[in-house]
Amino acid sequence: MVEERTTDGRRIAELLASELDGREDGALEAVSVANADRDVEPSADGARAYDVEVGDDRLARAFVHPDRLRLEFERGRELAAETATELELRVRPKASKPPKTLVFVESGAAVKRATDVVDAVVGAD
Repeated sequence: MVEERTTDGRRIAELLASELDGREDGALEAVSVANADRDVEPSADGARAYDVEVGDDRLARAFVHPDRLRLEFERGRELAAETATELELRVRPKASKPPKTLVFVESGAAVKRATDVVDAVVGAD
């Protein structure tokens, strides 16, 4: 049997959105996917697909690349970096104003770990 690995950025974004919107337990109950661009096309620089919100506050933005998803955390940046590193997701800071933490989701299998990062950040607020 051949195992398929989902590495299409748009599909990874869809999987994560389903995980975040579909969860009604714990801290994720307050999380929603907002301002979704249903026609987003992946780009090398990353095209904004949607925002991850808690109530009316934006926690992160999701950007699709041809081969991955990038989450830009605006809140809970240090905890997002720490949790993502522990879960073996690639992380790097973004020197912007305000600064952000980038978490890369490079496969469909990594979506659960990315959900755990969002859960940790929301649960700490």
